[in-house]
Amino acid sequence: MSIDESDADTKRFGVPARILHWTMAVLIIAMIGIGAAMVGYLGHYGTLLTWHKTLGVAILALAVVRIAYRLRHRPPPQIETMGRPERLVAAGSELLLYALFLLQPILGWALVSASGIPIHILGGFRIPAIAPTDPELYAALRTAHGLLAYALLLTLTAHICAVLFHATVLRDNLLRRMTFPLRR
Repeated sequence: MSIDESDADTKRFGVPARILHWTMAVLIIAMIGIGAAMVGYLGHYGTLLTWHKTLGVAILALAVVRIAYRLRHRPPPQIETMGRPERLVAAGSELLLYALFLLQPILGWALVSASGIPIHILGGFRIPAIAPTDPELYAALRTAHGLLAYALLLTLTAHICAVLFHATVLRDNLLRRMTFPLRR
């Protein structure tokens, strides 16, 4: 490994952080698509719901692992092209994403619990209820879950746009911190 490659590796997130990041990105984008399909599509609702609940459980588990990993492993230093205000916005949006990664699936779990319908995910595994059966609570949680879905979509869109701006306009290697090096 050359000195340049070693230096570049110290500016990257750890391999587990990168794997968790990209795995969650794929799952969350799939989850948003499935959620949108559930709202606007009348066919196969039960199948979509099963996939939605299964992905929600997976995202919640990965979010817990990701946060635990992040608390134990310092991220690489911020890139030099980011000023103090941009660093604060980046840190704040990261905290918001982590909060949404936890809150959204927990709210979904609670709203299905409040519906009174047993919670099954793929493979027939049953998840215990975390809220009492209550139509009013169900309605409130469903509204909150929908609002958080929009908040997550907006926050992810802002995150992607910021990364694309850094990658295409500033060309400052921000994206490189979270990608895997290509070997020649």
